[in-house]
Amino acid sequence: MSSLSEDLQKVKTDIQQFRDITVRVLNYIPDVLNEETEFNGYQICSQNIAGTRRSIRPFRDDLFIRNVDRLNDSFNSFEIILDRLRNEEREFNPEEYRLVDSVVYTIQQAMGIGLDLMVESNSARKHVGNRFEELIRTLLSVLEVSMKKVVLSIPYETDEGEKYYRCETDVIISPFESVRSDASSIDQNEIVISLKTTTKDRMPKIFIDKVLMERFVGHPVRVVGISQNDIQRHEGSDGIKISSTFVSNLFMVYTRFLAQLEGYYYLDMPSKALERPFNQHIFPFSKFIITDIWKMLNP
Repeated sequence: MSSLSEDLQKVKTDIQQFRDITVRVLNYIPDVLNEETEFNGYQICSQNIAGTRRSIRPFRDDLFIRNVDRLNDSFNSFEIILDRLRNEEREFNPEEYRLVDSVVYTIQQAMGIGLDLMVESNSARKHVGNRFEELIRTLLSVLEVSMKKVVLSIPYETDEGEKYYRCETDVIISPFESVRSDASSIDQNEIVISLKTTTKDRMPKIFIDKVLMERFVGHPVRVVGISQNDIQRHEGSDGIKISSTFVSNLFMVYTRFLAQLEGYYYLDMPSKALERPFNQHIFPFSKFIITDIWKMLNP
């Protein structure tokens, strides 16, 4: 078996691979984390050995499953929900929605925590983003949703002749057996999904890409955003705190004057998203996977 550090940096394409790596991280962290404090519902933990501190990303108490036995039980229930969805069942109770959010959040957050502890920070950020994209694609694959990464090739004129701008999509999902969008077009029945672990410094690109794609293909393009969370930790004279990186006024200005997304979904929603008018545009990830994706693919 590869080391935990090596495993965290490997591509993941199977739901059991995500389960296994989560279990490995949950078994590992109690032995190495020796500082912990709570702030506004988040646990802030660090490894402090011989005066050298290594901090991990904060995790939400009510979403993150720390106990391995509880995770295994929840994961089994999660797989049953995925199976029911694959068999076109659409009626689920609030506890099942909550379980979906908790399991997916725990998987992604556990991988991030492991990478925080074992991998150099710049490399860790890259791998966290890669694992997030792989996790969402794997869930879509389990649900038997047709999908493909498409790169639009957009021509523009220069003094040196025609050149091309590569407008990359993270994934396009389709109601058809195979995705019909390609480098020069996006099918109006298909949906572009933008995957960002956080919208910090990345929010403008989501909206601008939608406008750019629509101008290029000459018709409306449906775009969905999915993020892990919008929080960060910071240390001040009064201790370690958690702050939000969600720029709420920018989100609404872009939504009102630039482009309106089909919806934006979080594993850990910003508190602002519970207020009007944000709650008309921002939702828990479980709503996407259980309800909205099927409505979008079968309007």
